[in-house]
Amino acid sequence: MQVIRYIRYLDSDRTTVGQIPPPATAAIQPRPLSDRIASLSEKGGILESMSYLGFRRIATLTHSTLHQPATAADQGLQRQLIVILDFGSQYSELIARRIRETQVYSEVISYRTTAEQLAQLAPKGIILSGGPNSVYDENAPHCDPEIWNLGIPILGVCYGMQLMVQQLGGTVERAIAGEYGKAALFIDDPTDLLTNVEQETIMWMSHGDSVTELPAGFRVLAHTHNTPMAAIAHPERKLYGVQFHPEVVHSVGGIALIRNFVYHICDCEPTWTTAAFVEEAIREVRAKVGDKRVLLALSGGVDSSTLAFLLHRAIGDQLTCMFIDQGFMRKGEPERLLKLFQEQFHIKVEYVNARDRFLAQLVGVTDPEEKRKRIGHEFIRVFEEESQRLGPFDYLAQGTLYPDVIESANTNIDPQTGERVAVKIKSHHNVGGLPENLRFKLVEPLRKLFKDEVRQVGRSLGLPEEIVRRHPFPGPGLAIRILGEVTPERLEILRDADLIVRQEINRAEMYHDFWQAFAVLLPIRTVGVMGDQRTYAYPVVLRFVTSEDGMTADWARVPYDLLERISNRIVNEVPGVNRVVYDITSKPPGTIEWE
Repeated sequence: MQVIRYIRYLDSDRTTVGQIPPPATAAIQPRPLSDRIASLSEKGGILESMSYLGFRRIATLTHSTLHQPATAADQGLQRQLIVILDFGSQYSELIARRIRETQVYSEVISYRTTAEQLAQLAPKGIILSGGPNSVYDENAPHCDPEIWNLGIPILGVCYGMQLMVQQLGGTVERAIAGEYGKAALFIDDPTDLLTNVEQETIMWMSHGDSVTELPAGFRVLAHTHNTPMAAIAHPERKLYGVQFHPEVVHSVGGIALIRNFVYHICDCEPTWTTAAFVEEAIREVRAKVGDKRVLLALSGGVDSSTLAFLLHRAIGDQLTCMFIDQGFMRKGEPERLLKLFQEQFHIKVEYVNARDRFLAQLVGVTDPEEKRKRIGHEFIRVFEEESQRLGPFDYLAQGTLYPDVIESANTNIDPQTGERVAVKIKSHHNVGGLPENLRFKLVEPLRKLFKDEVRQVGRSLGLPEEIVRRHPFPGPGLAIRILGEVTPERLEILRDADLIVRQEINRAEMYHDFWQAFAVLLPIRTVGVMGDQRTYAYPVVLRFVTSEDGMTADWARVPYDLLERISNRIVNEVPGVNRVVYDITSKPPGTIEWE
């Protein structure tokens, strides 16, 4: 069986998901409405994206850094788990994603998790992440040293490897020369961890410390020009360490190494599948909700749309979807959304036309932070009114994803039922509080999924590709793509220009080549000449970027003929525009959105 399983995984390159354990949580007290409004103002209102709603879960942690691990009882049908102990690495979340790409479930938990807690979880393997500290620093984070005696395979990555060495009796010192960026890996022992990793493959280094003496029983598996002990192992105890980061895309042999650890060393089976997740999520929703009513705020994005499809399959007409049209969506999108859900998929959507209310809030407002604040305040007011009109509801469906859980915030527990209740509205980067008379218990079936996994689930449920692969769109919508004051005239201009952008990149079959591609309207006028007459009209900025996750982005190298077609159409077809420019700023130093 071992040999058969090992051969099978070498050909596996699928990214799927499976059954998900619910979170452990801790209690805090709900805040009054006045505090909620004050907090919203302090945080700058609705920041980059009011992807609205679901409603954001905020996790208060038993450990001061990360969410609690799920208990074995929480895991339901989930039988195989790889846990990542997080020591503050920027790549911890990426490690979890890479594990899931092997079709094995993974979770990021606090480095403070005790050996006893880990034993209760019964993971098939443990990974210690990297981190910004040196293991010999006075306040460096250390894990429970008893984890080395659990008999569970462990892989230490960068800081994790150094911590393993230090706690088991080896030595870590400041390196004579740090190693950052790409490095060729010279393999000294190709068995176990490095099977099928090619000699001199490129791995990504980022360390200023190095192991200078190994603990008893360890041996060197690989080295680089600057790092004599780049990969180490104690095979009898199934303890492994790598000084590089196999999880990052720059590490060419990284995925093969991760598969070796997951399948060969931890003896996992690839059982984390989309079908398994959907089946179990539906079962859990039905058991939790019973015959009660559920409210979902629909935005048209992939998260809330996937959630709507999943809940409708689970509880049918007990679900009420509310779509609040704040007037800042792209041309034809509200109509398309309603037609798609109600006519094609027969999911009832309560449409709330609040365009005039939102626009009235922005009269004379030019500051981008003030725009977000006012949009956020008004959204909360509209939501309060409409949920009371349509209610009562027992549950609020929230599109919380796993990165939200990892990044965390505060959780509120109903002391009588033990269930999480919503005190905040999820608005992607920003949260606005709900008043105490609107306390919902939460339904969050997507809360253990990454974004790419949500897309897989959406596809399996029949969600159209136009939603599954929709570019990210900020919650405040076009209001933050119009610099300066938002007016009906400017909204119409930007809608028309944005529509041309979408039409042309789709016609060129390049829509999915970009992370985002959109137009921005500047609050200035430029001189032009059209039909032998002088014009004085707005310029439109085109912003096309490529990215893997939106955290960093590069400006897209768009074919000139495509840019020319877009420019010609905008200038000729959109009244009030006489100039089109292209933004060639990467992130950083710029941001993707202009406001």
